[in-house]
Amino acid sequence: MTGGPLEGVRVVDLTTIVVGPICTRTLADYGAEVIKVEAPGGDLLRSMAEGNRNPGMSGKFINFNRNKRSIVLDIKKPAGLAALVCLIERADVFVSNVRPEGLTRAGLDHASLAKKNPKLIHCSILAFGRGGRYFNRPAYDPVIQSLSGVAGTLARATATGEPRFVPMVMSDHTSGLIAAQAIGFALYRREKTGKGEAIDVPMLENMASFVSSEHLGAATFDPPVGPTGDGRLLSPNYRPVPTKDGYVTVRPNTNAQAFAFFDAIGRPELKTDPRFDSAASRTRNAPAYFEVQATSLGDKTTDEWVEMFDKLDVPAARYNSIDDLLTDPHLKDVGFYKEEEHPSEGKLRRTKLANVFSGGARQDEGHAPRMGEHTREILAEAGYGNAEIDALLSDGAASEAARR
Repeated sequence: MTGGPLEGVRVVDLTTIVVGPICTRTLADYGAEVIKVEAPGGDLLRSMAEGNRNPGMSGKFINFNRNKRSIVLDIKKPAGLAALVCLIERADVFVSNVRPEGLTRAGLDHASLAKKNPKLIHCSILAFGRGGRYFNRPAYDPVIQSLSGVAGTLARATATGEPRFVPMVMSDHTSGLIAAQAIGFALYRREKTGKGEAIDVPMLENMASFVSSEHLGAATFDPPVGPTGDGRLLSPNYRPVPTKDGYVTVRPNTNAQAFAFFDAIGRPELKTDPRFDSAASRTRNAPAYFEVQATSLGDKTTDEWVEMFDKLDVPAARYNSIDDLLTDPHLKDVGFYKEEEHPSEGKLRRTKLANVFSGGARQDEGHAPRMGEHTREILAEAGYGNAEIDALLSDGAASEAARR
């Protein structure tokens, strides 16, 4: 019994790297039982990410695969594939980021599986949507950032015009969360209709929607009434502002906030400047408005500015580096980072689930599994006897972690 809102939902997870695991981790965090099916070599993220104590257990893998159980099956072998199908027959949700042609060859497409489990929610996370010329091409996050315009927004925002990738696998994270959301919607519909369904979550289309919603702007109209791009977000000074001892981010948007900001920096005359006297004028003149911010805070420390802006009710915050997150006082107040004792990796730091449900959260949080840590118990739950499990292991159709 997990106690989370998805308690009782069983998920078979045939995903790797980030986009799929972030989807299934989200489902697991909210109470679903997630069975992570790995090929004999394991999820590539086990070894390709930096930082580990033991082989196959990178920090990144641990962060994306908590609350799951791992079974290793070689689905290129008939007995391994049959075991996977057996698990899917007993599942509510099947999630994959295998290319569709590979799923079809293995008989793991929705049409084939729906014959065995009509109530199955079948979610395919794709690089590119069906019907387009890119369909079935391989892709990772940087490819999607490049095609979707994410790298292009950074080119517009820099003085050199050089495209860059956001230094996070943002396309994977965003698409994985959208996939988890879509699965929740499909589960809700199944409650009403009793029927399962297939879901496609194409990364390119989702990220192109993300960028277009933000930056289509005047091109929303046909013909366009102006250039694409949100000039505020693309301004070179849309960034943390230098202070006497570091950086601060300040974002006064309403008139009350902007006028209080002008008073704070000793420029009250700007309240009647036609470039800045209303939200509309500040938007039209965003580069100049941000230039004022960028050049006005160097005479006080970050803490002094944050204290002053807080008293004036002007949105502001100090700049946190990645390392600073570990000591941020608010995150400490809410217990965002908590300690975990992992059975093979020792003492770990993990993030807590940020969102709160009054009906209760998952109570039986589990560690990220070693490869094949739960192979035997998962097969037993699926109805395999000890002799059958031993035969699968002997044949190489399944494998398990070394016993400790």
